[in-house]
Amino acid sequence: MTRTFSTGMAWTQGARLLGAALGLALAPAVLAQSADTHNADAVRVLISPAQETTLVAPMAGNIKTLPVSLGSAFKQGELLMGFDCAEGQAKARIARAELRAARENHQAKTRLRSLDAAGDVEVNLAAADVEKNAGQVELARVQTDFCAIKAPFDGRVARLHIKQFQGVSPGAPLVDLISDGPLKIRVNAPSKWLSQLRVGNSFEIAVDETGKRYPAKVSAVGARIDAAAQAIEIEGLLDGEFPELLAGMSGTIHFPDAQ
Repeated sequence: MTRTFSTGMAWTQGARLLGAALGLALAPAVLAQSADTHNADAVRVLISPAQETTLVAPMAGNIKTLPVSLGSAFKQGELLMGFDCAEGQAKARIARAELRAARENHQAKTRLRSLDAAGDVEVNLAAADVEKNAGQVELARVQTDFCAIKAPFDGRVARLHIKQFQGVSPGAPLVDLISDGPLKIRVNAPSKWLSQLRVGNSFEIAVDETGKRYPAKVSAVGARIDAAAQAIEIEGLLDGEFPELLAGMSGTIHFPDAQ
């Protein structure tokens, strides 16, 4: 700690002397930013979307339609991609036909039973066959529903793992999605801050990619301390809308109430 502080102070003092020698007045913000850059104790933050997920293939098949591309915006329930399901649809038609046949057979057995021309076992077996084929129809319906991959929330495409007409196996990653809306701040804060951390506390983040500071507030405090790192995870939300910020950007936290 002492050595790091001394190095930062020495750099800052050197910058002031150089500025004085050149007849320039260095801005305090520039000096502060330079000191932060050389501060080994700076706590890093990561900007994340409120929701993110990777959709995987629910079945084996070929990608027939792919209306989205990298960065595409979408709404919840919108089609992201579709499988070639000609075989599955044919199986669904077969299952419905077999169900109709099973029902006709059950009705016939029931009529024959009323005439003492069929036994209870025959009627019960016919009824079980109806239930079996009804299950096959429901299974076919579920499988054909897998043919259309729809968006679980409003957002944008962060990454495409497949191409149109490509064949995939079950469980293969298809697309990475991130949600629209407020971005989330994730911080592994020193555990010594815990006594002062409260939901609603204000802080600032200095984002490396933009070179600017942005206001934020604590939205959640973790329930467990990482004993090895002596850190606790906290989350925050940006206090405002900043279109230039993107998920994945990072920087440092400035938390005057937790030192």
